[in-house]
Amino acid sequence: MAAIALFVHADRPEALRLAADLIDRMDVEGHEIRLPPEPAEAVDRADLAHLEDRIGEKLDLAVSLGGDGSMLRAVTATADEGVPVLGVNYGSLGYLTGVQPGAAPQAIEQFLAGDYIIEERIRLTCRLGDGTEVSALNEAIVEKVDSGRTVNLAVHIDGEFFTSYAADGLIAATPTGSTAYSLSAGGPILAPTMHAVILTPVAPHTLFDRSLVLLPSSELVIEVLGDRPAAVAVDGRSLGELGEGGSLAVSVSDRPARLVTLGRRGFHQALKSSFGLSDR
Repeated sequence: MAAIALFVHADRPEALRLAADLIDRMDVEGHEIRLPPEPAEAVDRADLAHLEDRIGEKLDLAVSLGGDGSMLRAVTATADEGVPVLGVNYGSLGYLTGVQPGAAPQAIEQFLAGDYIIEERIRLTCRLGDGTEVSALNEAIVEKVDSGRTVNLAVHIDGEFFTSYAADGLIAATPTGSTAYSLSAGGPILAPTMHAVILTPVAPHTLFDRSLVLLPSSELVIEVLGDRPAAVAVDGRSLGELGEGGSLAVSVSDRPARLVTLGRRGFHQALKSSFGLSDR
């Protein structure tokens, strides 16, 4: 029998209903089921609640029921343990979540039968000067705090100063995150299984306004210049602010995310669907 964790968007009633149905099915089959505390309470199964910093231990599969945000949460909680993550799409874009809700029970059965492929995606290790270290599947962002004012940021690559930016912010993104905030800021779209780091400036006040695509071995350091503070966020999670001289170091983690694919839809098809390219 398998140990399976469900990461459920607790504000989506339809996702909670599917979670309850999956729990009933897997209970009958004798699997161990785990949920984070909030969705466990929402489906009235507090007995299945596990803290997210322990939920990935000896886990066979994590299932995300939501959008890309729920998928990021599942990856954050389990990727360090090497747990495969299966995404069921209740969001709008669904770059990370390839399975539709009606196919979720069959997708889990297919995984348990060994009929699947693991797609590895690089993650970023993000370190603040105070020792705080977190991982990102999509991106790390250093951006202005004060509306209407830019922030001054210096970029160091592999220990050498590259250049400084007066900008709204800088985004360090993975290929998976190339279709997230980096894309909105004019960055390139990369195939998600590529190994690279994208550095994209947000509204820069400089002649050099291009994204950089860097080797996965590169280490980036983004440093705050001057007295205007900068906010730091990693995959949508705020890590606080940096003052003058504060920095964020970004490098590729040695523990990738492991996403379950069932051969239903590739990245190119997801792009065509999301951007309406099939109608052209």
